[in-house]
Amino acid sequence: MSLTKLEFERFTAFDKLTLELSPGINVFIGANGTGKTHLMKVAYAACDVTKTKMNFAEKLNRVFLPSGRSIGRLAKRNKVSTTGAAAVYRDDLKIRVSFSNRAETPESAKVTGQPDWLAKPIESVFIPVKEMLSNGPGFRSLYAQREIHFEEIYADILDRAYRPPLRGPADKGRKKLLEQLQKAIDGKVIVSNEEFFLKNKQGNLEFTLLAEGIRKLGLLWTLIQNGTLLDGSVLFWDEPETNLNPKMFGALMQIMLDLQSAGVQIFVATHDYVVLKELDLRRENHHEIAYHSLFHDDHGVVQCKRASQFLDIDPNAIAQAFSDLYDREVNRTLGSGAQ
Repeated sequence: MSLTKLEFERFTAFDKLTLELSPGINVFIGANGTGKTHLMKVAYAACDVTKTKMNFAEKLNRVFLPSGRSIGRLAKRNKVSTTGAAAVYRDDLKIRVSFSNRAETPESAKVTGQPDWLAKPIESVFIPVKEMLSNGPGFRSLYAQREIHFEEIYADILDRAYRPPLRGPADKGRKKLLEQLQKAIDGKVIVSNEEFFLKNKQGNLEFTLLAEGIRKLGLLWTLIQNGTLLDGSVLFWDEPETNLNPKMFGALMQIMLDLQSAGVQIFVATHDYVVLKELDLRRENHHEIAYHSLFHDDHGVVQCKRASQFLDIDPNAIAQAFSDLYDREVNRTLGSGAQ
């Protein structure tokens, strides 16, 4: 059962916003400050509590990490008293949190729908922009024992990565995905004493010596290999293009499409034109993709338009920026030729 809808009222960047979600791949684009990461964090928190049984408000507080751990700071800023709210849907199931902008603790927030929501667990993973496997040794124990200023998504991704592999051989679909990634990273990922290594013909290469893009693909291999990403799970990935060579974008988008075909619901936030075009050019009729374009209207309010085809995205700030660059290059070339 996939996530079907998100609703926000006076929550962080949003005044009032509703998004209908695809059971396949959901791509979020838009300028900085339009709330792409915030959308994914709320949805991820709702998934994660089905496994940890943590209070939804508490998980949101840990994922967003507002100053002073005051959950009221997640309400859209207003000089007068106001209430912020966020809701996540799975068909007829709904979990909702609401709180005053004066609220200081998660306990003062109101959460509805949690008992029924928790009855059906969802496996999920959030891959943040910053790669974490190279920082793995000792981080989880430090995070568990000390008040360090890290959003909980960083500890969570390491918990997923350290899981032992599933018993038995990988099924055909999983094996294909693993082979694709092994080709891209030229090896397999192994763990020794909480340290991650890339094992290939050169030996065991510690992650601290690898390019960050290779580490991120290695993380994806690990999550597929240990069974975190299986049919019915949800993947959230914030800017997968960061520190990744553009030559690898095509292979990565193909893996995303194959994961969707295998029953994984995917949420991706991106600023990259090549990512969008690779996804568009590689999609087939059976792939389900929704593009969510976030933008500020004339009053500065964040709005969202949904499209099912790349050419129908409007507004498309990424394509517009690419088009502007092309036009400037043509104009400069023509100008030089005229001299």
